[in-house]
Amino acid sequence: MTYDFSPLMRTAIGFDRFARLMDNAANMAAPNNSYPPYNIDKQDADTYRLTMAVAGFGPADIDITLADNNLVIKGTPPARFTEGEVLHRGIAARAFERRFVLADHIEIGDAELVNGLLTVTIKRVVPEALAPRRIEIKSVEALSAAAKAEGTKAQRNAA
Repeated sequence: MTYDFSPLMRTAIGFDRFARLMDNAANMAAPNNSYPPYNIDKQDADTYRLTMAVAGFGPADIDITLADNNLVIKGTPPARFTEGEVLHRGIAARAFERRFVLADHIEIGDAELVNGLLTVTIKRVVPEALAPRRIEIKSVEALSAAAKAEGTKAQRNAA
């Protein structure tokens, strides 16, 4: 089942990123998209860890790219999996491509491959300008006291 969002996008201006996000989500929901298996763990409020099972793949066989808030992990099977006659294939060694749509202000940290597990650290970094900040509430008395002090200071400077 596919959804057509084009009627919604006809009157929307500046939402092309949202339209791409919806298209990517629809494409990622494909039924045969289960290889390789992965986990996403939340380490703390702003740090995540993506762990992908890539048995038999080495660092040279995996390509990780980040473009337009999309993390793409591609794997090409090493030559040793295609050499010779295979009597039984129990280890799935096929090419793969996994796409992850990232929220704004996400940075990719380290990626390491240990014991057949590819681990990618993902961190949310909110710019200072967008971080929540507390707004001080001033009372009328405080404002009038500040105005009075400012007026006294201006009189002293004039003299």
